Amino acid sequence: MTPLDDTDRELIALLRDDGRATVAALAARLKVARGTVQNRMARLQREGVIVGYTVRLKPQIEAHRIRALMNIAVDGNGGDAVLKALRGHPHVTALYTTNGRWDIVAELQAESLEAFDRVLSAIRLISGIASSETSLLLSIHKL
Repeated sequence: MTPLDDTDRELIALLRDDGRATVAALAARLKVARGTVQNRMARLQREGVIVGYTVRLKPQIEAHRIRALMNIAVDGNGGDAVLKALRGHPHVTALYTTNGRWDIVAELQAESLEAFDRVLSAIRLISGIASSETSLLLSIHKL
């Protein structure tokens, strides 16, 4: 993989802010030619740096959803298997590996408390999870 330079980082930042920005708009903001933007985007996608584009919603739009962070301790060397199982779970929206007491932090979403209870029960049954602690997210103060 080619190392990222400042232009690549700036392009990625602009795409994070507005994934639907036109190549012309991106080129103008970066002060480079449109072809440069097209070539860099193609390279970043080909090399797997950019793996997709998505829609971000205001948290208030999904206010009915239950969101939580689940801290997970893994048995022995089972981290890869646990991560693989969590990646495939439809209610897991983000995964982070960490150091310290917890090995993994999973961000979870569900439509209701009843659904959330089922999600927690299913995740706790994943082989390799030694223990977990979950905190519901109540309010957003900075996004």
